[in-house]
Amino acid sequence: MAKKKTTSPDDEFALIYDQQCPVCSAYSAAVEVEGGPASGVRRIDARSDDVLVRQAVEAGLDLDDGMVLVHDGKLYHGADALNRMALLAPKTGFRNRLNRLLFSNPTASRISYPVLRAGRNTLLRLLGRSKISAGKSAR
Repeated sequence: MAKKKTTSPDDEFALIYDQQCPVCSAYSAAVEVEGGPASGVRRIDARSDDVLVRQAVEAGLDLDDGMVLVHDGKLYHGADALNRMALLAPKTGFRNRLNRLLFSNPTASRISYPVLRAGRNTLLRLLGRSKISAGKSAR
């Protein structure tokens, strides 16, 4: 389910994710969209002061609860972002087919996303890294 519209161009494709999380970084680097490689995806650190990060926060999205996909001028958060990226992934290549298989079903995305988020939170704790909100409140 898309959230609010952004002020970004409607053709922009951006992924807001936590660069402090190695798994999040690896996933964002591997993401491909139909019609082009991952290089067509603008990657934005959720800890930055980027205008799209501010818009996501102003829209009420908790960046500790999930990544945000900006597509067609709309914000998709958490499981919805994961599902949307799977639907936009090319149908070729092992990673893309696996992504589509696991997350193109909205119910599967909603069930698996809390598990993935818990893994991220555990990994951040093990690495001694703070949550996004802790870093923003320290500024």
